[in-house]
Amino acid sequence: MIVTQKVSLLFTVFLLSQISFAQINLKIKKNQSYFTEGKDSILTYQASEKSVNGKYIRSNYIHPLYTLDGTVLTEDFPADHLHHRGIFWAWHQLYIGDKRIGDGWEIENFSWEVAAVKEKKQKDDSRAIQTTVFWKSPLWKDKKGKQKAFVKETTTIKVHPRQQHYRLIDIEIALLALEPNMKIGGSEDDKGYGGFSPRIRLSDDIVFTDPSGKITPTNLPIPASEWMDISGSIGKNGNKAGLTILCNPNNPGAKNPWILRAKKSMQNAVYPFPGAKAVPLSNKKPTVLRYRLIVHDGDANNIPVDKIYQDYARN
Repeated sequence: MIVTQKVSLLFTVFLLSQISFAQINLKIKKNQSYFTEGKDSILTYQASEKSVNGKYIRSNYIHPLYTLDGTVLTEDFPADHLHHRGIFWAWHQLYIGDKRIGDGWEIENFSWEVAAVKEKKQKDDSRAIQTTVFWKSPLWKDKKGKQKAFVKETTTIKVHPRQQHYRLIDIEIALLALEPNMKIGGSEDDKGYGGFSPRIRLSDDIVFTDPSGKITPTNLPIPASEWMDISGSIGKNGNKAGLTILCNPNNPGAKNPWILRAKKSMQNAVYPFPGAKAVPLSNKKPTVLRYRLIVHDGDANNIPVDKIYQDYARN
């Protein structure tokens, strides 16, 4: 009997080790790029402009992002903050010298020109796109009165094959100033929010967790931690699901604190910090910001977050 149980256990372990999913598929079109795996949608990168009646015009962001069970996780044009959009990265303060040239967060006097979206070949089973995006503003023009790009953004979005209970998505944002004395910054208040920001659906039972345990959101930034998990009844039919945000330890400046909201808002890995003070953006060497998303079933206890972070930090 004991031998039979051991054989059965070993067979079960073997079967679990053989669980595999279909390969990642990538379809790049003019307006959007689509990542799928078998019949499952993973995410869409929005290259073309979208708006509401010609207002809040945005591009260069991820939406929709799906849970593992196929539920749309992100929100676009939410009624409470119409400028919020899926997984996005943006800053309130944009300066060239002392001249303010727009607001990329509120999308005022600011636009993105997505010049190219190409596949970036990977050595593993993941698939990735690399985008070339130019930041522009009607407040910054050349001698002929034509809008002149002031930042070149090169972003890589890499999608890994699904594991049993989670999927990894890596995002790298490289910002190169095209003008001297370029500066970016967050909101000009004690919150100082700005930078990498997922706007996801939030349930009444949403729970925030970092390496120290459960976290209660406050109006001001939460002290920095390596990762932050947001989980609740946000999967299909109210099933538990979540999103974990990992900040790469090699990101510039101070460790990212967090702006967290349990209702009607985005979550933000603050860069720079303090966000109210704008920081220089080099026109010689790109400023590189890296983040990893874990889309998962269950809550933070359902996945090996610490191990995933350690592996990520080594890369």
